[in-house]
Amino acid sequence: MASLATTVTASTAHSDDVSIAPAELRSIGTIDPRFQSYNIEMVEVTGGRFWKPYPRGDRAFDQRDRYSYRPPIELSNRRLRMLAAALSPAYVRISGTWANATFFADTELAPIQPPAGFSSVLTRAQWRGVIDFARAVDAEIVTSFAVSSGSRGSDGTWRPDQAQRLIDFTRSLGGRLSAAEFMNEPTLAATNGAPPGYDAKAYGRDVKEFREWIRHNAPEMLIIGPGSVGDTAAPSTSGITTRDLLAASGPGLDRFSYHHYNSISPRCGGRDDPAQALSEQWLARSDAALAIYRDLRDAFEPGKPIWLTETADAACGGNRWDSTFLDTFRYLDQLGRLARAGVQVVMQNTLAASDYGLLDERTFRPRANYWAALLWHRLMGTTVLDTGSAAAPGLHVYAHCHPTSRGAVALLAINISRDASRSLALPLPSERYTLHSARPQSTTVQLNGRTLALAAGDRWPDIAGIPTAAGTIDLAPATITFFVIPSAANPACL
Repeated sequence: MASLATTVTASTAHSDDVSIAPAELRSIGTIDPRFQSYNIEMVEVTGGRFWKPYPRGDRAFDQRDRYSYRPPIELSNRRLRMLAAALSPAYVRISGTWANATFFADTELAPIQPPAGFSSVLTRAQWRGVIDFARAVDAEIVTSFAVSSGSRGSDGTWRPDQAQRLIDFTRSLGGRLSAAEFMNEPTLAATNGAPPGYDAKAYGRDVKEFREWIRHNAPEMLIIGPGSVGDTAAPSTSGITTRDLLAASGPGLDRFSYHHYNSISPRCGGRDDPAQALSEQWLARSDAALAIYRDLRDAFEPGKPIWLTETADAACGGNRWDSTFLDTFRYLDQLGRLARAGVQVVMQNTLAASDYGLLDERTFRPRANYWAALLWHRLMGTTVLDTGSAAAPGLHVYAHCHPTSRGAVALLAINISRDASRSLALPLPSERYTLHSARPQSTTVQLNGRTLALAAGDRWPDIAGIPTAAGTIDLAPATITFFVIPSAANPACL
């Protein structure tokens, strides 16, 4: 067990230690109580062809066979609801590429074929399942609407009748839509279900119509957007850019949203090396994307809160390692650095689909990232603290007030070095929670030396900290450790 960061000395911190004074950490902001959230893709709700999980074992992946059909997700499943509820309160975003061309039938049974101009059908029964799921797990619904040719009049302008039917049915069930983006990823409109030739001018016209409709028919719903992806720091001379979209649509957002993936998966031609997953450059890609979209927010919607409404390690279903402990470093480091930067909401794609899901799509059993999400939810509160210059090569440290213990501070210490320990000096006793795996690319993760898995009857494993004395604590290579300091008496946390 000593290899899992249990070595503690009471000596004075060395010059290469990171030293934290928990009582002195100042508040630098707060995050939304539903900060840690997730997506359930619209195609999961309706059933359809989505990103096919990688073959098991070492079998080669055929890029030509990147989709597989799945029936509608069983949102009433007891295990799914239990695990989702444990991460609440949260937002559940029902959207994605397929939502751009999904017809709401407003009937219990789907027609045999989608109407002209649509590619899939959402029924009343399926949407009722979404409302029931959200209510059962304390999740607020975020969505987007169809923008395909079937949602338009003869002159090509967007019509709100489909969106109005969805809102009316939601209200009839006692539900509500908390927020909506006009469409999913308008920067990729050419391949995302929008009409041929759709451009920033058409988007600007449609969004103005969308905002006017919401003001009169759903004023309680937040308008978020643009929900773009793929912008770069260098000005683009081709395609649709977020700058063009915002210039065409004008101000009027309640929340500024964007999407970010570190890369694209092999399903879409990516060729990433897992060796880079613990590099500073890989983890810093979240900062680079935020900088681009924060500058756009400042230019067009100054002061509006920022939401990251879709993210994972790699787009198109995830990299091969995204269902293993290796991606947990990216998952938690992204939450830590974005909370510190003031991002209010981060929605993982997905809850339970393909290789980037928090849960296995076949069994709904937790993956490594789910256990990380659960620890974040239990230990990291909404008040973000400044760790200042507390850093060392390969060691990232984030701090929040504890969500329930007054005055208590929670730290997240991530050692991304594969072969070197790091040290953290704490002047007060703490409770330690160390995530570790024998191999980073293992699907098995341990907490303080014990494997995390649901027991018979879906009973929770023991999730408890180990009492740790004040002093200098060794953090083993490739480990993630949460510390709770109950006696910190931090003024920002009282």
